[in-house]
Amino acid sequence: MTTVKTLSKGQVVIPAKIRKKYNITPGSKLHILEYDGIIYLVPPVDDPIMTACGTLPKKPSLSAKILKERRKIEFYNPPNHE
Repeated sequence: MTTVKTLSKGQVVIPAKIRKKYNITPGSKLHILEYDGIIYLVPPVDDPIMTACGTLPKKPSLSAKILKERRKIEFYNPPNHE
């Protein structure tokens, strides 16, 4: 953890190592979030949907799996309409 001091206008200096890691350059925007007594500085994501693409494993959805099983059961055990 790095500790920084606030300047007269409430500004803080983000250490160079962190700025470089997250590509924070002069003029970069940061989201400021406050939750449960903690202040977060979060670099915005260009397109959150595209950034999230590929993060989940390429598996069939649970819904598709359930439908497949249901069709199999219905095929082998057709409903008895009397």
